[in-house]
Amino acid sequence: MNSNRKKLITILVPAYNEHEVLSLLYDRLSKLMDEQSKYDFEVLFVNDGSKDNTLDMIKFLRAKDPRVNYVNLSRNYGKEIAMAAGFDYVKGDALVIIDADLQDPPELIPEMIKYWEEGFDDVYARRKSRKGEGPLKKLTSWGFYRTLQSMTKIEIQKDTGDFRLLDKRCVEAIKQLKESQRYTKGLYSWIRL
Repeated sequence: MNSNRKKLITILVPAYNEHEVLSLLYDRLSKLMDEQSKYDFEVLFVNDGSKDNTLDMIKFLRAKDPRVNYVNLSRNYGKEIAMAAGFDYVKGDALVIIDADLQDPPELIPEMIKYWEEGFDDVYARRKSRKGEGPLKKLTSWGFYRTLQSMTKIEIQKDTGDFRLLDKRCVEAIKQLKESQRYTKGLYSWIRL
């Protein structure tokens, strides 16, 4: 490997009917990428068969910024399959997964990169609060994770989403798993073994 080459960070953004927020997300990601001059970046959108103008917005962003790339799925397959499709096109030394809806702050990415540079292969964000979710949603989420944990010997991370940084080694391991009914958060835990 060329020691003068900057490390490449791929930011994977699965998107379904996110036309209205993509420019806001892009603006925040662009600012972050411009400030992190130590790295090269690419933003890889996966359009999951959106019915609105999401694909047009992604193409617009691609036309103005060569760091933007995209995969366009023929129909809506769901977030898990959209992420799996994105994994097949990741070029980076590390991958950051973030939802398009801005529920996770892109501004945490430099801190995630810092932990990665310290040697961590899977750096994930844990929610401090679950704003906007009612008591029933919180209860069912709590019950789901407790039930899931009782059925496996693998420790499943609680209160984490898909917002995380994965080293290329983790990405390559996950790409080998071709399940069609995926639970990616469980796969993240499994590859750590």
